[in-house]
Amino acid sequence: MLTMDVLGVRARVPDNEVVVVLGERGGPRVVPIVIGPREGAAIASAQAGLVPPRPQTHDLFMNTLAAVGRSVVEVRIMDLREGTFHAELVLDNGVVVDSRASDAIALAVRAGCEVQCTEDVVEEAGVVLEEEDAAEVDEEEAVEQFKEFLESISPEDFEEQRLPSTSTGG
Repeated sequence: MLTMDVLGVRARVPDNEVVVVLGERGGPRVVPIVIGPREGAAIASAQAGLVPPRPQTHDLFMNTLAAVGRSVVEVRIMDLREGTFHAELVLDNGVVVDSRASDAIALAVRAGCEVQCTEDVVEEAGVVLEEEDAAEVDEEEAVEQFKEFLESISPEDFEEQRLPSTSTGG
């Protein structure tokens, strides 16, 4: 397993896709994962330290785990099948829970735990960044860009959308 850093969330133009970018810690590869706008907002807001007035879905899940004395200690991106990333949450008691990658990443950011990725997934979906490209994936810059994205979205953007079946949805 490779340790990945959540580098940020990007809105990709012209496709109007939301992408979370995982960077290989100490390595040159990044793994872009197309996710929904809700999950993108959940990841970016947690990275930016924004606390909603009422718990959102991922906050509710974390609060529920805490209420029953459990916590998420690790997130694992395990597989990429037919364009879909598959993940697991590892709880502090060793229980492993199946998850969408986007939800798992949103929870990892809230829990402050590591995101691990199998070598196979990084080999298949990873992109090697040139040094100049790596500078563009600066975490603080990504948070700022997503803050701008959050300011530009409207409730209509959160309506159910169907991505093409070739998407690498999370």
